[in-house]
Amino acid sequence: MPAGNDSACRKKIACGITDKKATGSRHLNRTKRSLLAACGLTAVGLGVIGIFLPLLPTTPFLLLAAACFFRSSERLYGWLLNHKRLGRYVRQYRENRAIPLKAKLATLALLWATLAFSGLAVATTLWARLLLLAVGVGVTLHLLAMKTLK
Repeated sequence: MPAGNDSACRKKIACGITDKKATGSRHLNRTKRSLLAACGLTAVGLGVIGIFLPLLPTTPFLLLAAACFFRSSERLYGWLLNHKRLGRYVRQYRENRAIPLKAKLATLALLWATLAFSGLAVATTLWARLLLLAVGVGVTLHLLAMKTLK
């Protein structure tokens, strides 16, 4: 193997990619790969927004993006896994099926602060406040049910 390819091969292995066939992109036509890449980029955008909006989940969108990129683009898949901020969400979930305690606590604090503000200042009807409460309880139970990475 030429020396120039050795570095690229190591990067692919670090990303969990061994060859083009492993990504499944060889079997998809260009249109499908483009649609999957666009879906992945949209999911990344929603995941980034979810970092700041507690009702929009970050990790599921980044996992969707990883799945789309895995099937469509080695380059985008490697970029996501190796991204300084976003890559850890995907890697930690992939490796441990867990989220860090700090992320759990921050999510719950932001969630309940946003819901409290919305319930007191925005929602004017009882059913809207009950809906906000139900969403908060559902998201809280879901987060608490997930394993915690220490």
